[in-house]
Amino acid sequence: MQSQKPLQWAIVQNNESLMVQLSGELTRDTLLPLWKQRASFLSPKAQQHIYWDLRQLERVDSAGFTLLAELLNHYQKTSQNCLINTPATVKSLAQLFDLEDWFHQFLICEKHYKV
Repeated sequence: MQSQKPLQWAIVQNNESLMVQLSGELTRDTLLPLWKQRASFLSPKAQQHIYWDLRQLERVDSAGFTLLAELLNHYQKTSQNCLINTPATVKSLAQLFDLEDWFHQFLICEKHYKV
């Protein structure tokens, strides 16, 4: 059995943006704490950009991808969302679930945002 690394997150907020940095594994076995605590740390101001930095994600499964898609869908109602440092696995899952076109809108700023 493969050892799993817990999902961890850090939030960096300023007046114009909120950066959510995810690290570890985003899988069905690790995502519950993020889901339960999302309201306590994800409270962007109206029209504030949310950058999801996925650079340190080591593994993402279909359940983790589904959670990420749900968070993007929910927060796009009030904020502009942008994925940066998106792993190939996440892009492949978007394609697998036929969400590539929908998902692309969150990747647009990745070309312009370098960390």
